[in-house]
Amino acid sequence: MADRLMLLDTASLYFRAFYGVPDSITAPDGTPVNAVRGLLDMIARLAADFEATNLVACWDDDWRPAWRVELIPSYKAHRVERAVPDGVDVEETPPGLVVQIPRIREVLGLLDIAIVGAPEHEADDVIGTLATGAAMPVDVVTGDRDLFQLIDDEASVRVVYTARGMSKLEVLTDASIVGKYGVLPQQYVDFSVMRGDSSDGLPGVAGVGEKTAASLLQQFVDLDGIRTAAADASVPMSASVRAKFAAAADYLDVAPTVVGVVRDLDLGEFDSRLRPVTGARREAFEALATDWNLGGSVARVLAALDAHG
Repeated sequence: MADRLMLLDTASLYFRAFYGVPDSITAPDGTPVNAVRGLLDMIARLAADFEATNLVACWDDDWRPAWRVELIPSYKAHRVERAVPDGVDVEETPPGLVVQIPRIREVLGLLDIAIVGAPEHEADDVIGTLATGAAMPVDVVTGDRDLFQLIDDEASVRVVYTARGMSKLEVLTDASIVGKYGVLPQQYVDFSVMRGDSSDGLPGVAGVGEKTAASLLQQFVDLDGIRTAAADASVPMSASVRAKFAAAADYLDVAPTVVGVVRDLDLGEFDSRLRPVTGARREAFEALATDWNLGGSVARVLAALDAHG
């Protein structure tokens, strides 16, 4: 099996698992385990179907970094449950999922799956760093459009997009993004900045939608080129478009930094290789099938990892 690295946008997946598996599935003590079960089944299927030899569970050490909020205060503001001065704000998360997150980390540890995060950075930044300059082909598994910026046929980086569910996974390449949006992946940050994203609290350029953003990028290549053209009366451009970009100048100065993922974090040393689970760790993990009512999910993920023996 040729080497292939799979990078999980872990929170994106465990939220999907939580809402996709009935919350009536609980441990004997009544604690919900639907997200744990669902995530294990996702890992088992993804690792097998996409022939991953290496896998990293990328983690949000900070889901709303202060440096991004300082640039755009509305960034993810609608998802804050409780602000924490000089710390990480608490994200609005269902209580039934909150109690499962430590268990998710525990099962990943027993499976010897690397969990990698970085202080003051999101999982997206960890993914961006690991996907950039990887020594092998990369599959990024996410339901987040922001990570489309990492797609790169030349570097063998794809996105396995989960937004339509695990039964309708989409494998996205350069051609997918061009076909869907009319822009190249390397133009996606500028495209997203202009379009905006209400789910992340990004306003975009008022009056500029996807079609206009794509058309401008096709004509002027990037956001800098568009802004330069908008400021130059000799360049053919409608007065209304010029006015829209002038009005959004302060936002456009900072938004590319907020939307662009960091690609050069120091993540230290870790082993991402998938291996069979053996010995005491296997016994401890198998015991969870009963202790936490994880059922067949335990056997399925162990079987997927056994294939790497």
